[in-house]
Amino acid sequence: MYTKEQVAKTIDHAVLKPDQTVSDLKANAEMCIKYGVFSMCVKPCDIKMAAELLAGSDVKVSCVLSFPHGADATQVKAFQAKQAIEDGTDEIDMVMNIGRFLSGDYEYVLDDIKAVVEVAHQHGKLVKVIQESGFLTPEQIAKACELSLEAGADFVKTSTGFGPGGAKPEYIDIMLKTVAGKAQVKPSGGIRDWETAVAFLEQGAHRLGIGSTEAVLSGAKAEGGY
Repeated sequence: MYTKEQVAKTIDHAVLKPDQTVSDLKANAEMCIKYGVFSMCVKPCDIKMAAELLAGSDVKVSCVLSFPHGADATQVKAFQAKQAIEDGTDEIDMVMNIGRFLSGDYEYVLDDIKAVVEVAHQHGKLVKVIQESGFLTPEQIAKACELSLEAGADFVKTSTGFGPGGAKPEYIDIMLKTVAGKAQVKPSGGIRDWETAVAFLEQGAHRLGIGSTEAVLSGAKAEGGY
């Protein structure tokens, strides 16, 4: 049995919709502090403000990088990581280059992840690699996990919340088996109620990406997108 507090401590609360404003960021920061979530995951332009809003609380700042398609040039991704850290992020959720992965250019994907991991780890920051599992076959999900591990990533993560589908138990099963304790696993996308959140934790997930945090934690079914 999980308590509300225990589940909250696994949540990276997502404030990532393109139309979310500064007012939304402030309201979400207050909510994150109120419920004691693990982190608030924000767009790169919002890191500085998020760090200010969360200062003095236990809530960390996490951010997305090359979101939501992973299509930035590798040098740009490395620079984004450096900038995000300077702005005050504690963790980075980068998107794998999905197109290059589906092209079978695994060396490119490996180097792309490695470039971000190297910058982040120099500063003691964690990196999660979003693979957008909804585009991938089970074998490809496993391969993406292997590349993330080889690149030194700390987490593998299912989805951006903007791609096809979201987190599914079968994805998490493959991820957990593939990383075999060498990295952590984060389901993300479409987790909109308490039962789903808890089921992923019981399955062995380490962190949850949730946009409907308040609804999940109050046990209510949340409506809408991410």
